[in-house]
Amino acid sequence: MKDKENEGRGRRKLEHLRLFQGDNSGGNGLEDVHLIHQALPELDWSDIDLSCRWLGKTLAAPFIINALTGGPPETTAINAALARVARKTGIALAVGSQKGAVENKEWRASFTVVRQENPDGLILANIGAGNPPAIAAKAVDMIAADGLQVHLNAAQELVMPEGDRSFRGWLDNIRDLVATLEVPVIAKEVGFGLSREAARQLYHAGVRILDVGGRGGTDFAAIENRRRERQITALTGWGLPTAISILEIKYLGPLVEIVATGGIRHALDAAGALALGARIVGAAGYFLKILLEQGEDNLTREIFNWQEDLKRICLLTGCRTPADLAISPVVITGQTRAWLEGIQYHRV
Repeated sequence: MKDKENEGRGRRKLEHLRLFQGDNSGGNGLEDVHLIHQALPELDWSDIDLSCRWLGKTLAAPFIINALTGGPPETTAINAALARVARKTGIALAVGSQKGAVENKEWRASFTVVRQENPDGLILANIGAGNPPAIAAKAVDMIAADGLQVHLNAAQELVMPEGDRSFRGWLDNIRDLVATLEVPVIAKEVGFGLSREAARQLYHAGVRILDVGGRGGTDFAAIENRRRERQITALTGWGLPTAISILEIKYLGPLVEIVATGGIRHALDAAGALALGARIVGAAGYFLKILLEQGEDNLTREIFNWQEDLKRICLLTGCRTPADLAISPVVITGQTRAWLEGIQYHRV
């Protein structure tokens, strides 16, 4: 039975890579976030420090290459390249779901390669929310992970032809993971955003880091639809855009750290997310597309460009560090502003 499950899981992972077309699910809402230019920043280029401490390690900038792939042998080269890019640029890296590799030792090399290529880097393990602590612990140990992403992918599962249809017990399981594991647990949506209700539930389960995984990034509903005979259109455009999801969670204040992912495509998007209150900003599909089409060196160059551009933005907003963006003035317009004005009608 396990062999059949892994065979199907491997085929699905490779289909995801084959069917991935850089899909996105529309705007991420960050186009509504406007930073304020300061003509008298009173700063020098050398004053700007992008580095930050996260999960006990120092990053060159508050960026993460977010969860992408791993499992079948064909994915090993991709993860190796991503790990090298993360090492060269000094940013964090998360691997794709490791459930199959926990059950199939032949898949483990596609994950362990990230620690081999990036021995001192900040690396996150990844497992689905329904997996028990024993499996999660093996995923963490497999790559000597600094933290564990627990992905919440109910919407994707509902479009996936062979996907799960039972999601009861996820929250209790996450509570067990937090209580059992020795590394921080990060609850992560995979493209449909986290609401304030979900954030509150996760907080009470002990989670202190939330990855919003907002709408606007890789559209897994669209990818799964390509694997179906009958297209499901009811979930087209479903979910919370990244900017709105950050604001939904922000009400918890300093009680949680926010990782902003979902349609981040340049440093201005990243700066907008940081200004709304994110601690770390990440991309997955955007980076994968560059790697697959242009190669490892170009992806490395692109991330260095993000870092330089973020430094420019910090200087021109009078911010010495990316964290200072969270206390700098912003103007919010468009759909995101309308959401904030209507939030009084949104059940708390």
